[in-house]
Amino acid sequence: MFDAVFRNFSFLMGGLLITFKLAACALAGGIPLGILVGLGRISKNKWIYYPVTYYVNFIRNIPLILVIFWFYFVMPIITGSSIDPFPSAVVSFIVFEATYFGEIFRAGYQSISKDLVNAAFATGLTYSQTVRYITVPIAFRRMMPSLITQSIVTLQDTSLAFVIGLPELVRRASIVDNLEVRSIQLFGFVAITFFIICYTGSKISRYYEEKVRKANIL
Repeated sequence: MFDAVFRNFSFLMGGLLITFKLAACALAGGIPLGILVGLGRISKNKWIYYPVTYYVNFIRNIPLILVIFWFYFVMPIITGSSIDPFPSAVVSFIVFEATYFGEIFRAGYQSISKDLVNAAFATGLTYSQTVRYITVPIAFRRMMPSLITQSIVTLQDTSLAFVIGLPELVRRASIVDNLEVRSIQLFGFVAITFFIICYTGSKISRYYEEKVRKANIL
């Protein structure tokens, strides 16, 4: 039934590897930038709060595919040099996903009781020490289920990079389909692969959610 998949298995797995690399790079850059975005969203400095808020509202209200197009087609015009699909896709995903991770971080940070923060100040901790040792670690534990869920969404979104020619899993399945005309087999295989990975991730997310709940953190 999946003869076209078996004949091109190594080629398809190479695409899956690129999918994982893109998702990993997006998370490696998106989460740290998201932390800065989250801190900017709760900043009392209007010169920080408003630019970050405008950035979040703008990016979150346009499709990711447009961001990918912008970086791939517009940036070469601005810079005067072409950009390969992979780094272009990585930058696009970091810029886009950071807004979502930033909102997750903001919500987790704001869920911390002010009494806990005041208690940290009362022990002599500075603001930066309180953030580093108290609020951020607790916020991360509370945010873990949401972070895992958004990471799964990021992995799913990598399929959009096929529009700029990045040879990830969906793109490679399309290439094979053009040669073998086995759409049901090939894209069924892609769907099953994503389902297994994402379902496993959702189970991990639920595990952490239960762990946090039992620890009375939420």
